[in-house]
Amino acid sequence: MKPVIVVHGGAGRIFKEREEGSRSGVRKAALKGYSILKGGGNALDAVEEAVAVMEDDPHFNAGCGSVLNEKGEVEMDAIIMDGKNLASGAVSAVKCIANPIKLARLIMEKTDHMLLTDQGAFAFARAMGVPEVPGEELITERSLQRWKKNLEADSNPQEFQKDLGTVGAVAIDSAGNVACATSTGGLTNKLVGRVGDTACIGSGGYADNNVGATSTTGHGESIMKVVLARLALYHMEQGKSPEDAADIALDYMKTRVGGLGGIIVISRSGDWAARFSTKQMAWATIKDDLLQCGIYAGERDEQSAEEALSALGS
Repeated sequence: MKPVIVVHGGAGRIFKEREEGSRSGVRKAALKGYSILKGGGNALDAVEEAVAVMEDDPHFNAGCGSVLNEKGEVEMDAIIMDGKNLASGAVSAVKCIANPIKLARLIMEKTDHMLLTDQGAFAFARAMGVPEVPGEELITERSLQRWKKNLEADSNPQEFQKDLGTVGAVAIDSAGNVACATSTGGLTNKLVGRVGDTACIGSGGYADNNVGATSTTGHGESIMKVVLARLALYHMEQGKSPEDAADIALDYMKTRVGGLGGIIVISRSGDWAARFSTKQMAWATIKDDLLQCGIYAGERDEQSAEEALSALGS
């Protein structure tokens, strides 16, 4: 099996001045994951590291760059899932952790649980020796200004939800195993303790070697209502291609609950799709050493992965 990775940096609206940073960010993430796969690494490691790259990139609403809750704090959700045995780990409403996706992986591998939240997740992170990060280090000037703007009497927080950038990755390795990972800072000015789709298995992501893997982005409450990640895989089980399955699932979410979003999908045979019903979604993929990426519908820039890697290193 030839390894393949697909990543997304969030569906919504990407302001012009942030387009290049978003493109660059998803490319770097895809290259990181692909280099692991090409070196014989597994899909789980590839998606974890790809997402960690985007958590460290302030262009995205995950890790450093996460939006703020109503109290001006960063609370993050993340999930990771192994298609080989359906093992999964997730965190919700976690603070002061630079890479929630790595904590989700530890929960999957070091506990009998699948989801830890808030103080429990933080206590577990401390027990595992995960470094604590002062909360303010995860707050960017952009997130702070957006939070303040939404506190104004005439603000429209819904308008600001349209350009959020949940991040995610799906991959298949040379052994045919699939995996998914998703991470987010959630909704801006959300209520303290709000948990969205990302941490919920079947909504923020799903991976099953028998079918494929998915990672979602968009309006979390809408995604949860239709269990979007698993819904797309259901349509693949019915014989649909990744692209058709993604489109059918997104269309159902739009018509049934009025929700917009995006989804990346990979099948057990290595076919992939990156689809969205929002204006834009940053995505990138590498298959057969060809790096492709885009932001707008129909856009597909191509470059050899080798060229991109050498450009990254120079």
